[in-house]
Amino acid sequence: MQLRNSSSRYGWVSIFMHWGVALVVFGLFALGLWMVGLDYYSVWRKDAPDLHKSIGLVLLAVMVLRVLWRFISPPPPVLESYNRTTRIGAKFGHSFLYLSLFAVMITGYLISTADGVGIPVFGLFEVPALVSGLPDQADTAGVIHFYLAWALVIFSGLHALAALKHHFIDRDATLTRMLGRKA
Repeated sequence: MQLRNSSSRYGWVSIFMHWGVALVVFGLFALGLWMVGLDYYSVWRKDAPDLHKSIGLVLLAVMVLRVLWRFISPPPPVLESYNRTTRIGAKFGHSFLYLSLFAVMITGYLISTADGVGIPVFGLFEVPALVSGLPDQADTAGVIHFYLAWALVIFSGLHALAALKHHFIDRDATLTRMLGRKA
């Protein structure tokens, strides 16, 4: 299979980034829910948030690369069988997923840098605190981060259900193309 997207299917780079980002998003969501319930004496009280932040910042870098990749290797065009509503829904859905994912990561950054301290990434380097000291920065960003994360996970589930609907009910090539097979 080819690395780049073609007019009939996605290439390996797009497929890997799509499914990899999906797994990481759900993993970060689970880690986030788990870590906020840790008590003061838990051995994971410091390590879980550090891991969450490090993975989140790597995901941010991957998402920037993913957006760049869409310009370098555009996705296949939508299927001819899609009606106008489906085309608009797909465009809106993908836009929402991208925007909400970036917004979740940015709010996570704002939570972590509210007191002016950078974020260490797996102990290898530190991302500096470029924005800090805004009024109620950590609290406001925290609330937005929480609700956006839930919206992202719920909408991702709907996205998956839509792909399954296309595959099993409409019997079109939507899911097949994202699995790297020809339409």
